[in-house]
Amino acid sequence: MTQDKKVRVRKRRQRIVREQDRQAANSIRPGISGGKFRPLQDPDLPKIHQAVLHILSRTGLSDAPETVVDTITRSGGKLDDDGRLTFPAALVEDAISGFRRGFTLHGQEPGHEMVLSGTRVHMGSGGASPSILDMETGRYRRSTLKDLYDAARLVDSLENIHFYSRPMVAGDMPDEYTLDINTAYACLSGTAKHVCVSAGNGEHARRIIKMCRIIAAAADMPADHSFLSFNINHVTPPLRFVPDAIEVMEQAALHGIPVHANVFGQIGASSPVRLAASVAQSMAESLAGGIYAWLTSPRAKVIFGPKPMITDLRTGGMSGGGGEQAVAMAAAIQLTRYYDLPNVSIAGATDSKTTDAQSGYEKCLTVSLAAQAGSNLITQAAGTQASLMGTGLESYVIDNDMLGSIMSSLKPVKVTDDSLSLENIDQVVRGSGHFLGEQDTFARMKSDYFYPQVADRTPLPEWESSGRPDLNHVAGARAREMLSRHYPRHINGKLDAEIRRRFDIRLTRNDMGHI
Repeated sequence: MTQDKKVRVRKRRQRIVREQDRQAANSIRPGISGGKFRPLQDPDLPKIHQAVLHILSRTGLSDAPETVVDTITRSGGKLDDDGRLTFPAALVEDAISGFRRGFTLHGQEPGHEMVLSGTRVHMGSGGASPSILDMETGRYRRSTLKDLYDAARLVDSLENIHFYSRPMVAGDMPDEYTLDINTAYACLSGTAKHVCVSAGNGEHARRIIKMCRIIAAAADMPADHSFLSFNINHVTPPLRFVPDAIEVMEQAALHGIPVHANVFGQIGASSPVRLAASVAQSMAESLAGGIYAWLTSPRAKVIFGPKPMITDLRTGGMSGGGGEQAVAMAAAIQLTRYYDLPNVSIAGATDSKTTDAQSGYEKCLTVSLAAQAGSNLITQAAGTQASLMGTGLESYVIDNDMLGSIMSSLKPVKVTDDSLSLENIDQVVRGSGHFLGEQDTFARMKSDYFYPQVADRTPLPEWESSGRPDLNHVAGARAREMLSRHYPRHINGKLDAEIRRRFDIRLTRNDMGHI
């Protein structure tokens, strides 16, 4: 490394430290600890762990690719007469002890670091909706690559959405490879925050990794600066490997790219109707992928995502907004915390088709419980509608307020001689009779309290005189204003041209604000 490059790397790290110090001084910041909500009793956790070991060692998984079979059997696993790959308890226990913990997900610029340890909570987008709620027509239409880029630009500006997980499918792409590479580009160019994307197979993953390496080299980023992670579903419940997704997991492990070991089962359909059994199955499925990644590379950065989802047994469809959903996800998070594993969950997958009262109460319920349970990453926390089938841009603006309030609820109440303010109480009741003019009130009104940006707290007469504004209209206007001016430039023109030379990029420069 040249001396100039060493200086640039050192300055970058200094900026990161300064930004972390700045964030720590704010009342609402990424990484506040949750973990207060524990739906499972302490004696329940070892019982569920034994169920996980039983599922992996006795039932096993089907459809294991040859590379997975070879890797697991070399470490004591067996392929039974039914073609199911089983994992011995000793291997599972060794893997749980050996998995990496406490690693950091980065953005492309300082200030977006997310440390995945303990019960630190971070909020993000997510999903793979095929449609978007058009702000102009109020109707759903097929989502496009430009929509994906626009959503990234919004998230880049909204401070309580900490990472950008691909929320929509670009339905205007001609094939799977073009979709994957352009999705990664639209996300990476639209926000400097950490990005989570999918890849159809190992070759697509390698091409996305190559793009990331080009970006990292241009910015002199450290080798372990993980500003992208792969969000994959490596198992189809119940207990069947997905070979293409396993290829992506393998590439991520070999190249040091974080990978989400997701399992997206439906309780009562693809996993048992009893919550405890569904949590055990989901954890076993997530661990199976993580074990393969760990055996591929002991330094693999695996983020565990057992995600039991509720099925509305009247219709057979997924229901993402009920109380049972909130508890099921919190229980799965609690189990990953029992193992002390980096984890990711789904919350905010409202069944409502628009930003109405149903959307608000379902999102707030599920996201709050996931946060209070201590989920490291919460995907689908913003922007998602219609049981993951739709995305709304104005939803991001509304949900940003909601997430700020939820993060605020995680802050502990500090009880000290100073915080009890006994002398201050005595002085006020003997003097002015109110605390509004007190120095402590003024000093802490911003550091200790969250103030929403679009939620209406004005007095009733003022609301009446201003035309009785509706939250959806206010959020829509805010989203349009942000999209009209915010075009990120962290990927500069020269780097953009190099990426376009090497890859078939379909997002036009005009769509990106380059006139």
